Amino acid sequence: MRKRLLFLIAFAALLIFAVAWAQGSNALNIYFVDVEGGQSTLFVSPSGQSMLVDTGFPGERDATRIAAMAKEAGVSKIDYLVITHYHGDHVGGVTELAKRLPIQTFIDHGPSAEQTLNVPQSYEAYLSVRDKGPHQHIVAKPGLKLPIKGIDVEVVSAATELINKPLPGAGAPNPLCSEFQPKDETKDPLLGGENAQSVGTVISLGKFRMVDFGDLTWNHEHGLACPRNLIGQVDLYLTTHHGQNISGLPMLVYALHPRAAVMNNGAKKGGASDTFQILHKAPGSPDLWQLHYALDAKELNSVEQFIANPDETTAHYIRVTARLDGSFTITNSRNGYHKDYGPRS
Repeated sequence: MRKRLLFLIAFAALLIFAVAWAQGSNALNIYFVDVEGGQSTLFVSPSGQSMLVDTGFPGERDATRIAAMAKEAGVSKIDYLVITHYHGDHVGGVTELAKRLPIQTFIDHGPSAEQTLNVPQSYEAYLSVRDKGPHQHIVAKPGLKLPIKGIDVEVVSAATELINKPLPGAGAPNPLCSEFQPKDETKDPLLGGENAQSVGTVISLGKFRMVDFGDLTWNHEHGLACPRNLIGQVDLYLTTHHGQNISGLPMLVYALHPRAAVMNNGAKKGGASDTFQILHKAPGSPDLWQLHYALDAKELNSVEQFIANPDETTAHYIRVTARLDGSFTITNSRNGYHKDYGPRS
């Protein structure tokens, strides 16, 4: 009887381990790296292949953080590097990162479209890495599906062009479109240039969906939302343009109906009050997780447990573990706080 009981206990433990292992091995892990208001997001698919979206600022700081994140995630090389556009807070870390991790395939929107904000220097530095060695290079076009094993990644914007038909399950008329007020690009050059060239993607694992539009700007976001919602609903929204108020069009954010959002802001970069107000009014009241406490937003910031870095002295990250059934878990590396989101009902 005792042997039988011990056998049943051991069998149950083995079964629990097997289920946990299967769930973990089928998961997509997403790491939002703190690059102080730039962008760098590491995706590790169930197959073990990796996709890094952007590399943060120039210099060693961000490249070192990305390499450390990759090591923690069990990644020894970057299979696909997506550069959303050529501003220094997105492409700047490439040269230093390439010294730390092999990069197999580069994906970008094509030639630079801007001659200001040190873009020529950032672009030339990027080319010096991309065009040296046996790398592959893919020019992103709307509708292109990136060949990453284990997840689906589809380009929805690139070089100011957008997809021209709805993604599967999308296409519903957007009743908010009549409220659209365009922003004057002649008054703010950041509304055009490289920001508008951003490579935007929809990343999916089974029923889980998230979007990353880079720094795609207000007027260009409109084409994804109006007159029809071309994207459909998502589970996770990476706030566009670090939460700056020249992106994050309400009729797009509301149509996406995210259950949670991650803001890759810095303490003094991104995190505009207008953006917080839009997110707080979004249907379903999505949770907002932040890489930094936004100094200018003050009381509009999320609750403390959702903020990875209360100030600029630390470099904690946010991790998302997504599963095939659409459920996901978000974890704050600073305090270990996590929240589970079940499959969408």
